Amino acid sequence: MVFTSELKGGPKMGYIDELGKNAKVASQSLVKLGTAEKNQILGQVADALLAETDYILAENARDVDQAQENGISPVMVDRLRLDAKRIEGIVEGVRQVADLQDPIGQVVRGYTNLDGLKIVQKRVPLGVIAMIFESRPNVSVDAFSLAFKTSNAIILRGGRDAIYSNTALVTVIRKTLAKAGVNENVVQLVEDTSHAVAEELMQAVDYVDVLIPRGGARLIQTVKEKSKVPVIETGVGNVHIYVDDSADLDMATKIVINAKTQRPSVCNAAESLLVHKAVAKTFLPQLEEAIAKVHAVEFRADDKALAIFKNAVAATDEDYGTEFSDYVMSVKVVDSVDDAIDWVNRYTTHHSEAIITKDLEHAERFQDEVDAAAVYVNASTRFTDGFVFGLGAEIGISTQKMHARGPMGLEALTSTKFYINGKGQIRE
Repeated sequence: MVFTSELKGGPKMGYIDELGKNAKVASQSLVKLGTAEKNQILGQVADALLAETDYILAENARDVDQAQENGISPVMVDRLRLDAKRIEGIVEGVRQVADLQDPIGQVVRGYTNLDGLKIVQKRVPLGVIAMIFESRPNVSVDAFSLAFKTSNAIILRGGRDAIYSNTALVTVIRKTLAKAGVNENVVQLVEDTSHAVAEELMQAVDYVDVLIPRGGARLIQTVKEKSKVPVIETGVGNVHIYVDDSADLDMATKIVINAKTQRPSVCNAAESLLVHKAVAKTFLPQLEEAIAKVHAVEFRADDKALAIFKNAVAATDEDYGTEFSDYVMSVKVVDSVDDAIDWVNRYTTHHSEAIITKDLEHAERFQDEVDAAAVYVNASTRFTDGFVFGLGAEIGISTQKMHARGPMGLEALTSTKFYINGKGQIRE
């Protein structure tokens, strides 16, 4: 069973305390599980999720219906919606995590010091992870599988709009764990979606070792400001593509269309387009015509681009710094690669950035000088993904520089511990 608070209204101090204590105990029990056992259980979880597809989809439909009634945009509803194919993708993610090498117990270094002490540094679990996220119910399963593989307990707090979906997914996982003789509290869902309880989770320093927010700018900013628990910041994506003066314009067109339209609601979708002035008059009409055949996109352009487009609106300063998560894109014409780099670094959210160019020097400079977790040359930004990078399912994409950066797979959910063995040595 998933823990549910029975109290209504006002801060519920006992609720998070209960979840935290349960998670602490469960995390300690996980240390005893070997890799083969963890992999076997993950396989059982995958089978159970597949077997319960109809139940999960029925609960997801309740969330989708509610979202549509509340007037949530179609793009955001798409983030929320599950179907049989997406559940198969979620299940495949679990199986892939099971197949990945277990970092727990991995020796980072080992040596004998001058005192004859044998010192070994090994990877160990973080302990209890809390995750606050929005909309996408697949995150529940991705986060659980990565946490479980690395012997961490996890407390999940999803958004109100996905509560039925998340409850169904976590219920299936917990039942499977209990059946396998594992403490089901290694994964728990905060079913109270109030802000008060979320803030309580942010301050649960006695139980939670690290907090990972995953969602929009407002959520991440709130967590950064209010959390007392150490935070790994994940990606808001104001993602830029810069089309250089030497770019293959057909390639650039294909890449921009993919990065903008394939799935506009995700954090690695392109939001901002920079175009060198030497190719703007050729490229922008070409892009405008080609993208219209895939999906209508509203271009919010600076004065130079506005004069070239057939249909565009004037961009505001705010547009250049906005993650639209929709079929909207800001456009600016720049004079040089230096201007492009300066502009990107001014507005970047440090997620993913790209340059389309044939100029090797420009490519290298862009990759070296742009301050982002992933910097592309001649490829779509849509590839920034733990699964695609070979890390298995990801817990999120870190845009900070401490501990982990970029797609966070298994290793990012570990710490290290020093094991020291002696023969009676004392320090003089």
